[in-house]
Amino acid sequence: MDEATIIDLARQTLLLVIKIVTPALVIGMLVGISVSLFQAITSIQEQTLTLVPKMLAVAVALMLLMPWIITMLVEFARDLFGNLTYFAGF
Repeated sequence: MDEATIIDLARQTLLLVIKIVTPALVIGMLVGISVSLFQAITSIQEQTLTLVPKMLAVAVALMLLMPWIITMLVEFARDLFGNLTYFAGF
Protein backbone atom coordinates (compact mmCIF):
# COMPACT_ATOMS: atom_id res chain seq x y z
CA MET A 1 0.00 0.00 0.00
CA ASP A 2 1.53 3.29 -1.08
CA GLU A 3 1.21 6.74 0.46
CA ALA A 4 -1.45 7.92 -1.99
CA THR A 5 -3.71 5.01 -1.05
CA ILE A 6 -3.30 5.70 2.67
CA ILE A 7 -3.99 9.40 2.19
CA ASP A 8 -7.08 8.66 0.09
CA LEU A 9 -8.36 6.19 2.66
CA ALA A 10 -7.82 8.73 5.46
CA ARG A 11 -9.60 11.39 3.39
CA GLN A 12 -12.58 9.10 2.80
CA THR A 13 -12.71 8.26 6.50
CA LEU A 14 -12.64 11.91 7.56
CA LEU A 15 -15.34 12.82 5.04
CA LEU A 16 -17.52 10.01 6.39
CA VAL A 17 -17.04 11.27 9.95
CA ILE A 18 -17.98 14.79 8.85
CA LYS A 19 -21.11 13.50 7.08
CA ILE A 20 -22.17 11.53 10.14
CA VAL A 21 -21.54 14.24 12.74
CA THR A 22 -22.83 17.29 10.86
CA PRO A 23 -26.60 16.75 11.34
CA ALA A 24 -26.27 16.36 15.12
CA LEU A 25 -23.99 19.40 15.37
CA VAL A 26 -26.35 21.54 13.30
CA ILE A 27 -29.33 20.51 15.42
CA GLY A 28 -27.40 21.24 18.61
CA MET A 29 -26.35 24.61 17.25
CA LEU A 30 -29.90 25.56 16.24
CA VAL A 31 -31.30 24.55 19.62
CA GLY A 32 -28.51 26.45 21.37
CA ILE A 33 -29.21 29.59 19.37
CA SER A 34 -32.95 29.27 20.03
CA VAL A 35 -32.46 28.84 23.77
CA SER A 36 -29.97 31.72 23.89
CA LEU A 37 -32.44 33.94 22.06
CA PHE A 38 -35.16 32.91 24.51
CA GLN A 39 -32.82 33.70 27.42
CA ALA A 40 -31.97 37.10 25.97
CA ILE A 41 -35.63 37.98 25.45
CA THR A 42 -36.73 36.87 28.93
CA SER A 43 -33.52 37.93 30.77
CA ILE A 44 -33.11 34.45 32.29
CA GLN A 45 -29.47 33.74 33.18
CA GLU A 46 -29.71 30.05 34.12
CA GLN A 47 -26.77 28.06 32.72
CA THR A 48 -28.49 24.66 32.86
CA LEU A 49 -31.23 26.01 30.63
CA THR A 50 -28.83 25.96 27.68
CA LEU A 51 -27.23 22.59 28.36
CA VAL A 52 -30.23 20.33 28.90
CA PRO A 53 -32.19 21.19 25.72
CA LYS A 54 -29.05 20.83 23.58
CA MET A 55 -28.25 17.45 25.12
CA LEU A 56 -31.79 16.22 24.61
CA ALA A 57 -31.97 17.52 21.03
CA VAL A 58 -28.66 15.91 20.06
CA ALA A 59 -29.63 12.62 21.75
CA VAL A 60 -32.97 12.53 19.93
CA ALA A 61 -31.31 13.48 16.65
CA LEU A 62 -28.75 10.70 17.03
CA MET A 63 -31.48 8.17 17.82
CA LEU A 64 -33.50 9.24 14.78
CA LEU A 65 -30.43 9.31 12.54
CA MET A 66 -29.05 5.99 13.80
CA PRO A 67 -30.37 3.90 10.85
CA TRP A 68 -28.78 6.32 8.38
CA ILE A 69 -25.52 6.38 10.35
CA ILE A 70 -25.35 2.59 10.50
CA THR A 71 -26.07 2.36 6.76
CA MET A 72 -23.25 4.79 5.99
CA LEU A 73 -20.81 2.90 8.23
CA VAL A 74 -21.77 -0.49 6.81
CA GLU A 75 -21.37 0.77 3.23
CA PHE A 76 -17.95 2.18 4.07
CA ALA A 77 -16.88 -1.06 5.76
CA ARG A 78 -18.22 -3.10 2.84
CA ASP A 79 -16.23 -1.00 0.37
CA LEU A 80 -13.15 -1.22 2.57
CA PHE A 81 -13.31 -4.99 2.95
CA GLY A 82 -14.27 -5.41 -0.71
CA ASN A 83 -11.03 -3.70 -1.73
CA LEU A 84 -8.90 -5.37 0.93
CA THR A 85 -6.74 -7.17 -1.61
CA TYR A 86 -6.05 -3.84 -3.32
CA PHE A 87 -5.11 -2.18 -0.03
CA ALA A 88 -2.97 -5.12 1.07
CA GLY A 89 -1.10 -5.09 -2.23
CA PHE A 90 -1.82 -8.68 -3.27
